[in-house]
Amino acid sequence: MFKNKLVAVMNGKVETGRVMNALGHISIGLGSKVGKEGLLLSDYVDADGIVHPDISDMPFIVLKAKNSNKIEALKKEAELRGVVCVDFIDTMTGGTYQEQLENTKQTKGEELTYFGIVLFGDVDIVSELTRKFSLWK
Repeated sequence: MFKNKLVAVMNGKVETGRVMNALGHISIGLGSKVGKEGLLLSDYVDADGIVHPDISDMPFIVLKAKNSNKIEALKKEAELRGVVCVDFIDTMTGGTYQEQLENTKQTKGEELTYFGIVLFGDVDIVSELTRKFSLWK
């Protein structure tokens, strides 16, 4: 049993390729916050001696939200409960990263569309926060 849980909740209304892009970005961001030890990363070595590095010993569960509002509400509650989280919003796509930064700066919170969020924290708290979401299929 692990003391922490790693869960992504992705917006089911967003096209699969865009959701996968968002999942990659938020996973990198979360990894930088939590670090190798926190994520329990191990090197897997196959029978030929080839190393497949830095795979988490913990399951990484991917869930689906019905819409952006559900992810936004989850983010707010996760932050209140002290859960480490990283989200991805619509202004983080299109154009250059400089344009994305500027678009984000000029967009009010209520106008943002959440593509996804990844959470890392106490297994009981993260389970409670994410229990209403279904598995991504």
